[in-house]
Amino acid sequence: MTTHWLQHVPFEGLGCIGPWLTENGRTVSCTRFWAAEKVPDIGEVDGLIVLGGPMGICDQEEYPWLAAEKEFIKKIIAQNKPVLGICLGAQLIADVLGAEVQPGRNKEIGFFPLTGDGEFFPEAFNAFHWHGDTFGIPEGAVRLASSEATPNQAFVYNDNVLALQFHLETTEESLFALYENCSDEIGEGPFSQPLEKMQKNFPTLGNCNALMETLLKKLFTR
Repeated sequence: MTTHWLQHVPFEGLGCIGPWLTENGRTVSCTRFWAAEKVPDIGEVDGLIVLGGPMGICDQEEYPWLAAEKEFIKKIIAQNKPVLGICLGAQLIADVLGAEVQPGRNKEIGFFPLTGDGEFFPEAFNAFHWHGDTFGIPEGAVRLASSEATPNQAFVYNDNVLALQFHLETTEESLFALYENCSDEIGEGPFSQPLEKMQKNFPTLGNCNALMETLLKKLFTR
């Protein structure tokens, strides 16, 4: 079974997802859009993971590969294959399913609590966030999580397409990489934390990674 992942920038990788895929016998392939790589044939992919990035879903003039990426995601979903989208990846899924993606009321950067549905997610949990845009819930999808800053934090579509605005895959290493490349986005708002405050929440990452692995098992081991 081949799980393909889409990478938009070199400093946002799979985090804890990579080891889980390997340990569970998945063949892993990748399209690095930042290196001008092309997506594979649909038939070569059994499951898809779409990662985050600092660009927006409408930035096709600067990132012309976004059009091909959206078409690829749409075709994978149409074939009822499992799909996981994280941050920008979740926004791309929402877009191809016909929902609106727009700037949020606040940038949400750091560790903040969420309210979950009680099935996919605990009723209350903490996770790492780094986003400015937000998505609507597509027709036929079910909202799974929300936060004070962002009402739509996660949804599931047809039981096999999962979109997460927040980052459960994050490790200490991947958080530092994101900070090194995007720290200029951190502002003074109520939902934006300095690195020092983020570091105090590093013990939370273990719980986040464990929850990510539970979701991966639901999606990719059917």
